[in-house]
Amino acid sequence: MTTVEIDIETARREFRDQLIEAGLLIPMGIDGLFGRGAVFENVIDGIDVAVRRKGQAVHGDSATVLRFPPLFSREAFEGTDYIASFPNLTGSVSTFTGGDREHRDLLEDRAAGNGWDHHLHPAGTMLVSAACHPSYSTLDPQLPPDGRLLDVYGYCFRHEPAIDPARMQAFRMHEYVRVGTPEQAIEHREKWIGHGLEVLAALGLDAEPVAANDPFFGRAGRMLAANQHAENLKTELVIRLYGDLTDGTAVVSSNCHQDHFGTTFTLRTADGEVAHSACVGFGMERIALALFRTHGLDPATWPVSVRAAMTA
Repeated sequence: MTTVEIDIETARREFRDQLIEAGLLIPMGIDGLFGRGAVFENVIDGIDVAVRRKGQAVHGDSATVLRFPPLFSREAFEGTDYIASFPNLTGSVSTFTGGDREHRDLLEDRAAGNGWDHHLHPAGTMLVSAACHPSYSTLDPQLPPDGRLLDVYGYCFRHEPAIDPARMQAFRMHEYVRVGTPEQAIEHREKWIGHGLEVLAALGLDAEPVAANDPFFGRAGRMLAANQHAENLKTELVIRLYGDLTDGTAVVSSNCHQDHFGTTFTLRTADGEVAHSACVGFGMERIALALFRTHGLDPATWPVSVRAAMTA
């Protein structure tokens, strides 16, 4: 491990420990899994005020508000094709379905210190990996002429335990999703890059847009990532939480899915063509961490303009 790698790991660990000591994050015994203190949650609420204010300014009342639980059906999950691209990040739910005899077997294995997971069976539900994923299966396959605009907010799960508090296993995303024609999707993605920068600037955060790609899995994934980057389908707004030790941390992502979800969920535009989609996702915990890193651990001392941006 190089000196720079050691330094960045030290910086991440020190920041995590500062957040824990301040009662902002509550460790839960597994890397990347935290409870949140009251101050942290108040900051999340304030960020949501800023995001919704921008959404209202841009779209008025045209967005359909959707709030999903952190679980959705395996059938809908299969439609996203997430397992093909990110099997290492995926989480499924298993539960006990046996009777008394099977329960005794489970308890015997547990008492003997053996693994008991094999006594559980798939529950038919998956952990949500991106806030917008549960929405596509709920849409009417025939879209209106102006498409659909969705306001989606919820918890997501990705199995990537890390010391860095900015890489949590469970986190929230607030998304604005456009499903419609290719032109509508592209326009949504492009415009929200600027809108996202405006939200972050109002919070006193210095961000820059960077062309990016998702961390697709495996050899085939490297080709998908290259294509995504070449076609400029993903732009991240990044903030340097750790100075020059890294290239920055993505706090907002603006993505064009092309016809991926339109095809798998049989969504059609008013003229019968396969629908395209795009989304902008605000990483709520990451923005909160950027605020603490930039302005200090006590929100009462933050600039007046920042606190005003977070007040309804």
